[in-house]
Amino acid sequence: MDLEGLLGSLGAGGAVSAAGALSLPAESYGNDAQLEMMWAKKAYDHAEIYFNLISSVDPKFLKLTKVDDQIYTEFKKIFGDMNINVLNPEDLKSEEAKQKWRPFCLQFDGIVEDYNYGTLLRLDCQKDYTEENTIFATRIQFFAVEISRNREGYNNAVYESTSKSKNQKQS
Repeated sequence: MDLEGLLGSLGAGGAVSAAGALSLPAESYGNDAQLEMMWAKKAYDHAEIYFNLISSVDPKFLKLTKVDDQIYTEFKKIFGDMNINVLNPEDLKSEEAKQKWRPFCLQFDGIVEDYNYGTLLRLDCQKDYTEENTIFATRIQFFAVEISRNREGYNNAVYESTSKSKNQKQS
C-alpha cells in the first residue's frame, strides 16, 4: 500500500486539511477511505519512529510518557500474567480481554494524551513491524505493553541486534 503516494496526491492544501481533520473526534466521521489511509499513515509513522528509537537507544532508559510508572503499575496489577514477549491477539481483542482493557484504558482519559488513538503494536517484540507481526491497538495499550517490555528487558534484543550491526559495519 503506497501511503506516501496517496498523501502526496492530496497536494499541500489537501494535506493541511487532512491534518486538521485528524484532530477531530472519531464520531465526526463516516467511513471515508481517504481519512482511513491518513490514520493508517499516522499509525505507521508512529510505529516507525518507535522502532527506530528502541533500535538506537537502550530501551531501559526510555520514558514514553510522563506517567510511565503509573501505567506500568496498573498494567502489571491487571495484566501481570500476560505474555508480553510474544503477544496473543486474543489477550487484546477477545470479548473477555475487552472487559479488562476497557476500564484500564478509561482510567487514562485526560492523563495520557490521545490515549485511545489507534496505534500499531508488534506481537513478537524481537521482530520488526510486519503485516504478520502487527496488531492494531489503542495508544494506552501500546504504552502499557511497550513500557513493560522496555523495563523488563524484552526490547533489548532489538537494540542489541542493531548495535551489533553497527559495530560490524565499523570494523
